[in-house]
This record gives sequence, structure tokens and C-alpha cells, in this order.
Amino acid sequence: MAETDMLEAEAPEAEASDVVLSARDITVSFGDTTVLQDLNLDIHRGEILGFVGASGAGKSVLLRTILGLNRKQSGTIRIFGVDVDHASEAERMKVDMRLGVLFQHGALFSALTVQENVQVPMREYLDLPRRLMDELAMLKIELVGLPPDAATKYPSELSGGMIKRAAFARALSLDPDIVFLDEPTSGLDPIGAAEFDELVSKLRDTLGLTVYMVTHDLDSLFSVCDRVAVLGKKRVLVEGTIEDMLASEEPWVKSYFRGKRARQLDLSARKSA
Repeated sequence: MAETDMLEAEAPEAEASDVVLSARDITVSFGDTTVLQDLNLDIHRGEILGFVGASGAGKSVLLRTILGLNRKQSGTIRIFGVDVDHASEAERMKVDMRLGVLFQHGALFSALTVQENVQVPMREYLDLPRRLMDELAMLKIELVGLPPDAATKYPSELSGGMIKRAAFARALSLDPDIVFLDEPTSGLDPIGAAEFDELVSKLRDTLGLTVYMVTHDLDSLFSVCDRVAVLGKKRVLVEGTIEDMLASEEPWVKSYFRGKRARQLDLSARKSA
């Protein structure tokens, strides 16, 4: 076989191996209302994917479906090559341990301290001595930029930005390969949002994370996302780089990225991938 033929034959396999999460023909309905229909989406290793769409379009529904929290009517979800619907309990647990989630508004347990919140996944999946869990939790708390004394505070004692960071620390508890962030900068002031975006980018680079970020924040999309997928008409309408979004003539995409409220951001100022 010629060398060029060999390279062409190997290319699809190499490309497929880069996909850590694949959703195919996903349909999700609640009663008579279909929210997602025949949706397809791939997430690639090491990227930060921004997932956007109109309010109520089903962004969080897809996230919860991928995590197994919503039931789908049809379709296949593969994570790290594992078909989660047909995986054994042991296989599914291994997959779950490689995922971290920051839910919308943080979703911290109000009766637990920050340190105890970060330890929840450890208690669920691991059998570790209390002292080791304390040390690991403190490491995650430091990793997301919280001061050490935040560990003993309860969620009610934290600012909005601290809640987001504490929830991020919990998402990193088991050293995941993929982290899912649901509106991570929602409710933060512009400075706090920019600092959180910088944290996400830094941890992606240092920990080798793959990040799936549901967001409405244009600044986040421009500053840290490698690719963007747009949800509309119950499926992924468009996906690609910010440059692709700005060039799209899809009405909703055009309105969102080039409309009256869209800022004319300098693409040259964006961080290189």
C-alpha cells in the first residue's frame, strides 16, 4: 500500500480516537414535548467547547442527559468509547469517576462546609482515610484559588464567586478527564467572570482537562473556548470556531454573535489555542 494510502486509511481512526464524548441521534421528550431530536455532537480531547442556544432550547437538558440524569427516548452516548446504555455497572462507575460536574448556581450542600462538599465524590466512590480526604480536599480548594480558611465555611457564608470556585473544586475532586460546567459565570460581575474564565483555561492546560461549558457569556466564548456548538431547532445547528460563528448566516447565530447586543471583540486579542 502506498504511503499516502496508508495515511488516508489511518486518518479516520486517529480522528475517532480524539473524540472523548460522542452523542448520536439523541431525542429527549417530556410528555408530549420534544426538547431534543436526532441531535449529534462530538467533544474532542483537551478542548474547551462552548455550548450555547436560546433560553429554554435544551442546553441543560442535553447536559443532564449525557450525565444520565434525564432519560432519552432514542440515541447513543459514548464516553471514552463506552456505550453508557449497555455498560456494566462496573464500567459505568469507571466512566462516572472520570467526569466532574459544576451544576448551575453551584448546587453546594448547604449543611456541609466547603471541605465537606469537596469530599462528597470521594466518599461516594473511594474508600480513603479521613486524613487523606482532608488533605486532598484542601489541595482542590487551593487549586481553584480559594483561601485555606474557606474550607471551614458554609455556602451561606460565601460570595457568589467563591461558591462557583467551591463547586469547581468539588467537580475536580476525583481528578476527572472531562468537566461539565453549567453556566459557570452566571451571576458574576465582569471581573469575577473573567477571573473564572482564566481559571478554567489555566486548569485545562495544567491538568489536561476536556471542558464542556454551557454558557450565555460572549466574553467566555471569545476568550477561552476552542469551539462553539449552537443548539437550536432541537439539534446542533452550527459548530466550529468563533470565526465560524461570526461568518454564519444562520439567523439565530447571526443575531447572537453579530446582533445589536453583541460586542465587536477584536479577534486578534483572543488567546491562541
